[in-house]
Amino acid sequence: MSWEYLGYLASAFLIISLTMSDVIKLRWFNLVGCVFFTTYGFAIDAWPVALTNGILAILNIYHLFKLHRQNNSENEGQ
Repeated sequence: MSWEYLGYLASAFLIISLTMSDVIKLRWFNLVGCVFFTTYGFAIDAWPVALTNGILAILNIYHLFKLHRQNNSENEGQ
C-alpha cells in the first residue's frame, strides 16, 4: 500500500469533519482523520505530522468523553 493514499484518506476525513454541524460527528470524523495522519506520519518518518495529529487525536477523545458524560447527565435529569 502506498502511504500517500493514507495521507489523502486522512485529509478527506478532516475536510469532511469540518462540514459537520453536529459536534459529536465532527469529533469522530476528526479523530479518524487524526489517527490516519498519525499513522501516515510515522510511516513516512514525518514526526511533526505524527506528533501533532497524535495530540489532536487525544484531544478529540477527551472531548468525546466529555460530551458523552454531559449527554448522560442531561438524560438522567429528565
